[in-house]
Amino acid sequence: MGDIEVDSDITRAKAIPSRFYHDCETHNRMMKAFSNSWLFAAHQHEMEKHNILPLPQMTELGEAMILTKSDAEGGIQCRSNVCTHRGMLVAQQPCLVKTLQCPYHGRTFSLDGKFRSMPEFVGVADFPSPRDDLMEYDIDVWNGLLFTIFDNSSVESSSDFARIREELELRLGWLEVEKFRYDPSRDRDYLIAANWALYVDNYLEGLHIPHVHSDLNQTLDYDSYRTETFPGGVVQVGIAKPGEACFDLPESSPDHGQLIGAYYFWIFPNTMLNFYPWGLSVNIVIPSDVEETRILYRGYVGSVDDLGKGAGGDLDKVEAEDQSIVESVQKGIKSSAFRRGRYSPNRETGVHHFHRMLIEFDH
Repeated sequence: MGDIEVDSDITRAKAIPSRFYHDCETHNRMMKAFSNSWLFAAHQHEMEKHNILPLPQMTELGEAMILTKSDAEGGIQCRSNVCTHRGMLVAQQPCLVKTLQCPYHGRTFSLDGKFRSMPEFVGVADFPSPRDDLMEYDIDVWNGLLFTIFDNSSVESSSDFARIREELELRLGWLEVEKFRYDPSRDRDYLIAANWALYVDNYLEGLHIPHVHSDLNQTLDYDSYRTETFPGGVVQVGIAKPGEACFDLPESSPDHGQLIGAYYFWIFPNTMLNFYPWGLSVNIVIPSDVEETRILYRGYVGSVDDLGKGAGGDLDKVEAEDQSIVESVQKGIKSSAFRRGRYSPNRETGVHHFHRMLIEFDH
């Protein structure tokens, strides 16, 4: 498997082989990256009017989940959305209910996931048992953002999220993200003809900005754009040009005194948290097939007055430009004339970091 080695020295490293983006067997191995990684679930504001919130992005990844809130104090849990009778999805949409009832055969659960009743099961031996309850998944929170993980048995899961939380807190602990409000008008659902890792590659570098995003390039100072890596992720810091929208950073911020127009956080493998002066745009990357990816956008507004300004002013245009490029690369990546490229030491440290993490799953 020497062909997948990515040297830790970016000046010597070769990128992952092109088969990572179009080979079915390689793609299937890569999917292990999703089972023991922390994935974005929702913002707590989405539970303000509901106590049940299905997570369709998790269902598409093969693990149907719901968020539940069983008391008025706001304690949120993550549970399986799969009925323990025949596997039916229990909750079909966000709702406010006192109990959960499967629409297939009527099995009922309390909001804490415990089995309550089932029609026509009188006389069934050793029933009910704990196996008839809805499975619970670990959940963690940073400033109102909820994350969960498929594999509760991962001994590294808590420490992994602690490192992610530490990086978010360092840069944005001062920002009242928990007070942001979910804006469903900013929801987007795209299906693109490209491998999910290509989409992540594109996100993790600013090298293409002057060539692909003309409007964004007028907003951000490309020469000052920087990328920093940390265990489990990457943060890209977009410096705004004078006069463009930027954060009012407190003295406690490590970037105090700088004109920061955007913080782009990527959390391995598929969560992109894009912080702008107006609030937060989340990109959730979902592999549908080896050459097909679904991109879900969710928007959480903190400052209505800043909407439409700066680096986060026209996300639809930026997304369309990115998708066009990524789909074109997907066509070219299968050519016998291309196998693996190299990295820009100044502009592609995030991609290099991602590839180094990704090859761990190809054994």
